[in-house]
Amino acid sequence: MTSVLIVDDERLIRAGLAAIVGAEPDLTVVGQAGDGAEARLESARLAPDVVLMDVRMPGADGLEATRAILAEQPDPPKILVLTTFENDDYVYDALRVGASGFLLKRSRPEEILQAIRLVVQGDMLLFPAAIRALAVPRATHARVRWHGDLTDREAEVLRLMATGLSNAEIAETLFLSLQTIKTHVGNLLAKLGARDRTQAVIFAYETGFIPR
Repeated sequence: MTSVLIVDDERLIRAGLAAIVGAEPDLTVVGQAGDGAEARLESARLAPDVVLMDVRMPGADGLEATRAILAEQPDPPKILVLTTFENDDYVYDALRVGASGFLLKRSRPEEILQAIRLVVQGDMLLFPAAIRALAVPRATHARVRWHGDLTDREAEVLRLMATGLSNAEIAETLFLSLQTIKTHVGNLLAKLGARDRTQAVIFAYETGFIPR
């Protein structure tokens, strides 16, 4: 059973998301929060598997809460940020500090549920085209340089990750075992200092390792 904490400053949105998520047999809503400060407290208290986090809230916003939760909890949840606009700078910043993906508030219920399940699995990049669109325009202004010491195979896996392929799909593409791909993914994340696939792919775009 996957536990979910819902964070949004609008009560009706929280209620709607809770109804959608709570109706699923494999998902359960363990709590709700109305701002970033409350989200931080409730996440520490409830230890959910996933947090649905609105990024734009009065007071402590979702970006601040995401950064704090990931830094403070020894085994932090996966965080999916919620936004009204796909090109929201807050979303990009949240992904950079460690959020695992994002959802548009106008997403269909089945898309929300699929995103929660995928982010728990952790072997697939959510909405790769949108993440590329968020990252690439900022690449020309980036003050970072590629510092990865990846093997040729790890670099190949990273490029395939950026297209949105799952570990199983990458294994099929490269004619390798699933366990071998998992090992390559773990190694490249460690070398890049990235907490998940999303951070690794964003960094690869920003540095120009994956060209526009």
